[in-house]
Amino acid sequence: MSKELVRRDSDLAKDVKIKLAVIGGGAMGSAIVNGAASSGTVKPENITVADIDTEKLRRVSEKAGVNTTGSNTEAVEDANVVLIALKPGFVRSVLDEIAESINPDALVISIAAGVPLEKLEAHLRDGQAVVRAMPNTPCQVGAGAVAFARGGSATDEHARVAKVLFDSLGVSFEVPERLLDAVTGLSGSGPAYVFIMIEALSDAGVRVGLPRAVSLKLAAQTVYGSAKMLLDTNGHPACLKDAVTSPGGTTIAGVDELEKGGFRSAVIEAVKAAAKRSEELS
Repeated sequence: MSKELVRRDSDLAKDVKIKLAVIGGGAMGSAIVNGAASSGTVKPENITVADIDTEKLRRVSEKAGVNTTGSNTEAVEDANVVLIALKPGFVRSVLDEIAESINPDALVISIAAGVPLEKLEAHLRDGQAVVRAMPNTPCQVGAGAVAFARGGSATDEHARVAKVLFDSLGVSFEVPERLLDAVTGLSGSGPAYVFIMIEALSDAGVRVGLPRAVSLKLAAQTVYGSAKMLLDTNGHPACLKDAVTSPGGTTIAGVDELEKGGFRSAVIEAVKAAAKRSEELS
């Protein structure tokens, strides 16, 4: 992804020295490791990944040049940031295992979906700084959107450290924890909606005569280019849409059909449904 698409405050990262332990070497844990290392936010020698799967450890070590271990407690001993990148069902037992080994001044960040700050804090030392985050899958290609909320013991400096780490994956925003379900419905689940749209555009291209490979590339590039144009110009989507929509032209004919089909309403309802389901799972 082009650097222009991701807006980062370079001054924010100054003087932030992170020694990172990542518990869980799966897709998202590895994505965060790769982003932090490749951006220079954290030096590879200051990152340790722990997992029971030796193949996952081999892959992340080869790609990012980081340290690996099969011991969770060993990974966290010298870290000032501990990232919990596990499926929700494993979080409680792992926190119980490592709680006493974590430095009292360290920041613990969890990306486990549906595990609230209150439950995270309950399995850690009193006063441990905790941040709960919701990243999305485009973090794997450096184009992620991350929202995070801080616990009761997390300071402004802890939030700054979390933002520096997550900005290495794309863009990040701090929100109140009560809004993380909304974030899940929008940016967490949102890539699936966009992939469906790309697939539909591609199918439509084939329907009107384009070769499949050409149609798919055109559809994907159109979505990517439109998003980049909006971010780079800081324009409002309605204004950018109007600039393409000539009176009596081809685009307004297509927009008319989208409105007839309830396109806007369907997207809104999808976000609402996903947010509601996230709340239920929490």
